[in-house]
Amino acid sequence: MTIADIDVVKSADVNGEGYHEFRLGEFTFRRDEFFVYIGWPTGNHIMSADAFLRALQRDVAWDFFYGTVNFDGVFGTVNHYGTVDIFAGRFNDSYRKAELDYSENVETPRIRETFKSILEDWTNQTFDPFASPHETGSAFGLKNGANVAAITRRRVAARRMVAVPGDEEIRTDASGFPVNRMFSDVDQTEPVVEAEPGFESEVAAFNLFAYLSRSDVTWNPSVVSACKDSLFCPTTEEYILPIIHGNDRVEWFVQLSDEITWEVEDRDTGAVRSRVVMKAGDVCAMPADIRHQGYSPKRSMLLVWENGAGNLPELIASGKTPTYPVEF
Repeated sequence: MTIADIDVVKSADVNGEGYHEFRLGEFTFRRDEFFVYIGWPTGNHIMSADAFLRALQRDVAWDFFYGTVNFDGVFGTVNHYGTVDIFAGRFNDSYRKAELDYSENVETPRIRETFKSILEDWTNQTFDPFASPHETGSAFGLKNGANVAAITRRRVAARRMVAVPGDEEIRTDASGFPVNRMFSDVDQTEPVVEAEPGFESEVAAFNLFAYLSRSDVTWNPSVVSACKDSLFCPTTEEYILPIIHGNDRVEWFVQLSDEITWEVEDRDTGAVRSRVVMKAGDVCAMPADIRHQGYSPKRSMLLVWENGAGNLPELIASGKTPTYPVEF
């Protein structure tokens, strides 16, 4: 699918702000200096431009991720791994009761290219939606260039493990990124591996803390090791997770440093389930029937352990697999 195949409506720019308007099915998207306006046949919604762009960046970079990506309490997407639902009010009791909710299912390439086009058009040259607020400029104001380099970062995904032959190129520190301002005390010493002859391509190690200390993005889990469907996806977190993630499988969280507070809600209704405060060394599991959003007052390191099996959503939805990881 090419950009020419996308139903893009360019605004008349009556306010002289320079941003294009977009349409995807019955959804319309437009922005001005401060806000994004989303419309659908039964309603409309407004979001701050910076919050929308931070959420959109993750949705695009993660290729719609596992399960539901809620931009906020109203708008978001659900990944069906080939198609994607784009919705408004679907997981909001008030919208459903008022019959304002709406959803469309679209092919993944179509929504991917549309969202990429919105992200490129609406991200000004001074703003990096992947960065923490302290590390980027403003998302607001009139149209002012673009920041293609920032919004097209490649998500790191090791085939086996960082430092194993074939995966060396994904080393963050090998790309020349400096140690982040918040991780200046992290030991950068790399382990020494002395493999027996013939096992040089099978035995490897790397300093995960040093690796993460050089990450130039926040809230972007990258695969550093893969053993069949078992994926270790660490990330650095600062400020607020830009999306509210609705699980379609269990996720394990291991807090590697500092602290994150998680607000946990029912996936379908948004009803409050719990608040989880994780400090360094803590481990918790997020069930497959919740949605969660994290708050990190200081840049922290988090290891997310994912089961990437493609049949999990169906097994959980059918009741063949429980929504929780262990029964005590």
